[in-house]
Amino acid sequence: MDFVTGLPQTQRRHDAIWVVVDRLTKSAHFLPIRKDYSTDGQSERTIQTLEDMLRSCALEWTGNWDDYIRLVEFAYNNSWHASIKCAPFEMLYVRKCRAPICWDQVGERVIEGPEMIEVT
Repeated sequence: MDFVTGLPQTQRRHDAIWVVVDRLTKSAHFLPIRKDYSTDGQSERTIQTLEDMLRSCALEWTGNWDDYIRLVEFAYNNSWHASIKCAPFEMLYVRKCRAPICWDQVGERVIEGPEMIEVT
């Protein structure tokens, strides 16, 4: 676990993120907090990735970063990690994540020809 500090204070007075990383599955949890804590250095790579993700999201989203931290956590935990050769979600649940936005699997749809159009 580690902390990202020095962030702009939000309306909920959050000014830091508590980062908890599962060492086996590489799953990470990002929790907005209100205090500054010292870091122990074990999650430096995850924190760097989180900071990069928040920076890129700040270009698109307006408002407080803590409103979007769950989306960033979801994206992080479903992205491919070289050290485990899969996404942390896949490592933990032994299957790919199927979010509501991608419930269809590739290959489930069939392109219909003109005969289907004539029937309808």
